[in-house]
Amino acid sequence: MGTKELLDEAMKLKPEERFSLVEGLIKSLDEPDKKLDEIWAEEAEKRLKAYRAGKLQGIPMEEVFKDK
Repeated sequence: MGTKELLDEAMKLKPEERFSLVEGLIKSLDEPDKKLDEIWAEEAEKRLKAYRAGKLQGIPMEEVFKDK
């Protein structure tokens, strides 16, 4: 079955069923990358240690989210 036929069949589903289908497809494209997660965890630990040691300043939340 080709893409067009799949889409035609999907359009026959109830809205909540189509939503579940779309959600499942999107999740399948966003698979976690364990290596990337490890790299970000290491970076977060480095930044936290630097902050606690006074080598890195924080930015107040209000400053980060204020309109420019």
